[in-house]
Amino acid sequence: MARNWWMSTSVIVCLLASSCGSDAGTTGTQPIIPPPPPPAPPPPPPAAAPLTLAATPAGLTITTQIGTTATGAFVTLTIGGDSASTAVWTATARSARTSFASATGTGSGQLAWSRAVSGLGVGVWVDTITIRLAGGTPTAQVFDTVVITPVPLVLTLSPSSRFATITAGSTAPADSALISITGTGSGTLAWSAAGRRAWTQLVTTTGSGGGPLRWLRAGALPGVGTWVDTITVTADGASGAPARLLDTLVVVPAPPPPPPPTIQPDLGLNGSFNGMRLLPDADPWNQPVDTAQVDQSSLAILSAIGLTRGIHPDFGASYNGGPFGIPYIVVPDSTRRSSVNFLYASESDPGPYPIPANPPIEPSSDRHMLVVTRGEMKLYELFSVSGGPGTWAAGSGAIFDLINGTTRPAGWTSADAAGLPILPGLVRYDEVVQLGEVRHALRFTVSRTRRAYLPPARHWASSSTDPLRPPMGMRVRLKASYDISGFPPAAQVILRALKTYGMILADNGSDFFFSGTADARWNDTVINTLKAVTVGDFEVIRMSGVVTP
Repeated sequence: MARNWWMSTSVIVCLLASSCGSDAGTTGTQPIIPPPPPPAPPPPPPAAAPLTLAATPAGLTITTQIGTTATGAFVTLTIGGDSASTAVWTATARSARTSFASATGTGSGQLAWSRAVSGLGVGVWVDTITIRLAGGTPTAQVFDTVVITPVPLVLTLSPSSRFATITAGSTAPADSALISITGTGSGTLAWSAAGRRAWTQLVTTTGSGGGPLRWLRAGALPGVGTWVDTITVTADGASGAPARLLDTLVVVPAPPPPPPPTIQPDLGLNGSFNGMRLLPDADPWNQPVDTAQVDQSSLAILSAIGLTRGIHPDFGASYNGGPFGIPYIVVPDSTRRSSVNFLYASESDPGPYPIPANPPIEPSSDRHMLVVTRGEMKLYELFSVSGGPGTWAAGSGAIFDLINGTTRPAGWTSADAAGLPILPGLVRYDEVVQLGEVRHALRFTVSRTRRAYLPPARHWASSSTDPLRPPMGMRVRLKASYDISGFPPAAQVILRALKTYGMILADNGSDFFFSGTADARWNDTVINTLKAVTVGDFEVIRMSGVVTP
């Protein structure tokens, strides 16, 4: 029994051992190999990296003046996480003024946009731009701030100096300058003006916005010498203020009276000037333009008027029972002078005016009166005349020196809208029939003009800025190639003048009506042959130095 127990124990020990065997040469049982342990389970896969979205910078600010454009902007989008390169994003803006170059995209990159700010007022304007990934999350926001600042107010006075020369004891001319105020609120910015000298009398001392500054040189004028006044314009809050203008008045001794001219005009209605030329030879009215360059807009301007429209001589011997046109009268220097009450007094020469008994007045709505004093050779012109002795009234009036010439202040009208004299531009009977030569430009009208003038004109009479409308003072001439051989001799005299001197635009009226004297001596049949000429037979002389408000 004891042996059996041991054997049982050995078996048990062998089974628990890693191997069992016997000594060399001995016999026993084979080793018993236990099964291998099961393999370890694989590690779990790493967790998916979530998508992230960031916009850099998160806020942008730009400052610009009202009425100007703003630069575009961009931010950098950074997308992280799994599938970041294929993640789709979409951008939206809260304000319609933000316009994206592309509102969608894939992966990291740039989001760019433009800013439409022209309609924004002064202030701070913030738009919120939201970027979302497909699926709605995550999101990023960018705050785009636009600061609109006002345009600074600037005051200028142009020109900065004026100059006038008078003889001792004579009347000094009035003058003007232009006040310009720019910037936000310029139209309501108040200004005030003042001069230092007693002879400077400002027509208007206060105002708002830009506009003309006019003054008279009147009162107790100084004696012989050079005198300077400073006119100062102030406007609170505007740079350039105060603006100053130096007004120089030179008073020279009165010359001895000139000897009487060897040739004088005839007294009376439409008196002959006996070959005398009105105004100096160098005056623009008397300058030939037959070789002047043609304006680049000539065809366009004339086409807008109508190339096939006939020109119209607005004068003659008989219409509505009598001569029509603009009459004039030559009177003695001793003619009684009369005061005139003007509607536009600030742009009129105060006079007095030598108005004879029963003066001739233009038989039309303009009611011009033209008077020439025989000895001193001065031209007195009135527009829209009414009343009578002791009660004369007119819309405006101007006085011109026919020997030395007279240039009106810039921006001033005369008895004509353009600020020019009328008589030097009329077709006169004594020139056409007696002299056989017209040696000056002619006055003409068009129905629609531009808010601008071209020297020698000094004034505009329109609110339109259309570049195809002619400015006051525009000059045209009949083409050199136009054949005038078939016209009557008197008509050829006028046509030669239209080729050599042309016409100067002086007033609003019917298209291409040109002016002459109301004279019963005209041959209307001859004058009417001129209606065969058309607007297309003319060309506009090159315009340089056009003045605009």
